[in-house]
Amino acid sequence: MNSVTVRVPAKVNLQLAVGPLRDDGYHDLVNVFHAVSIFDEVTATAETGMRVRVEGDSAGQVPEDDDNLAIRAASALAHHAGRSYGVSLLIRKSIPVAGGMAGGSADAAAALVACNELWGLGLPLADLMEIGADIGSDVPFALLGGTAVGTGRGERLTPLEVGGTFHWVFALAEGGLSTPAVYAECDRIREATGTEAAWPQASEPLLDALRRGDAKALGAELANDLQPAAVMLRRSLARTLDAGREHGALGAIVSGSGPTCAFLADSEPHAVELAAALRAEGVARDAVTAHGPVPGPAVGQRP
Repeated sequence: MNSVTVRVPAKVNLQLAVGPLRDDGYHDLVNVFHAVSIFDEVTATAETGMRVRVEGDSAGQVPEDDDNLAIRAASALAHHAGRSYGVSLLIRKSIPVAGGMAGGSADAAAALVACNELWGLGLPLADLMEIGADIGSDVPFALLGGTAVGTGRGERLTPLEVGGTFHWVFALAEGGLSTPAVYAECDRIREATGTEAAWPQASEPLLDALRRGDAKALGAELANDLQPAAVMLRRSLARTLDAGREHGALGAIVSGSGPTCAFLADSEPHAVELAAALRAEGVARDAVTAHGPVPGPAVGQRP
């Protein structure tokens, strides 16, 4: 085959518990990941050398060189296979760039799946996840999809049982936030306030709400230790979160390191109404609806 296309979903963090700063500069995390129906698409085409091109929403903010996570993923896969494969990657963006929804990690995951297929390597998911973990902490979940608890840096995953479909609204912000900057601000706030970071643990009420498919209970348990830091760096997020609550969101949270804000609705019609209200309020660049959980990368082919 000459070309393989993979569609890959975004994620929202239902819980992000951030432990103390480690000696290696990372934090131990408990991360409840939830894949949602906002997708990027990556097409891998046989080529000499490696190159990447990006189209779609905020494409100009995505590097088209060796800093691109999808190219890094393809290179890592070729190295793992011990071959000098080449590939041309076309990324079509819909996941917000630097928005806390793991768009770069999703593209890396899609590149791993597409190149594995294109090059006929036949590597199992476990191998791709191991390669992906060296590229970024969110890449293994982007390969897995569904809903899962991540521990360590977030790369050690345990899939979760979910009792239904949840409906979401995502308020997209102008520009992105740097994940390292948000973690650094989190550490600064803790030091300035004398807050001792607790050892991160998954919330049992949140896991129970997922098992039962109880949107109201889930909304009450959404939690993100990075949210105060993201709001400190982007003060307008406080108004966005308040607006979602005022319009009946069951839960409101900054997704990951932000600046995308996620709102849990009680139904699909409510999500549509909530998105329209947020647009009318002018508290976000746009507001889009989605549902979750959804599966991980899906493979198709283009001639």
